[in-house]
Amino acid sequence: MWNEKVRGQLKLYFIMGSTNCTQDPKQVLTEAIKGGITMFQFREKGSSALTGSEKTKLARDLQELCREHAIPFIINDDIELAIALNADGVHIGQDDADAKVVREKIGDKILGVSAHTLAEVEKAIADGADYIGAGPVYQTLTKVDAEPVKGTVLIEEVRNSGIGVPIVGIGGIQADNASSVIEAGADGVSVITAISFSGNVSKSASDLKKAVENV
Repeated sequence: MWNEKVRGQLKLYFIMGSTNCTQDPKQVLTEAIKGGITMFQFREKGSSALTGSEKTKLARDLQELCREHAIPFIINDDIELAIALNADGVHIGQDDADAKVVREKIGDKILGVSAHTLAEVEKAIADGADYIGAGPVYQTLTKVDAEPVKGTVLIEEVRNSGIGVPIVGIGGIQADNASSVIEAGADGVSVITAISFSGNVSKSASDLKKAVENV
């Protein structure tokens, strides 16, 4: 039932837009790929986020990098852009478009849905989600309107319910706490600033990858 290929690709899931880095986003992604990321999500959000043709150009550039290294390229929330660029998939939150509608629009592309409760997980699965982004696991500064910190409780709740959906933990995850997310039952970890704001992007990605694989 579950997409096992996607499960493996969630191991180290890097999320970034131009607002999440102080260097050229293309350089950051290049270094992150060297460090071993297994999936990438383009998330262009925030008060100074790019729009229009500038957003599209950056998305294309980052998508090209991902294609060169066989990294799935996911777009956050912008369904039209994902379709226009033939991205590998889309990720949506609870306040974005309805997952069922998105599934109809994108066909068999990867669909990820953020969830904060077991009921939201079950609805996302019913609507056709390929994986769940569960969190925020730890305190995060990336989203100003983030949900209350959940720890690994939701991940454990899903697994204890016998639900085998691929899960990636998100929110405040670093190399020193990533292992507990995997131990709770997640298939991977998703990070933004732990990689994008690092002084050594490739090493930070590599350290996270090792933390996930050594559980």
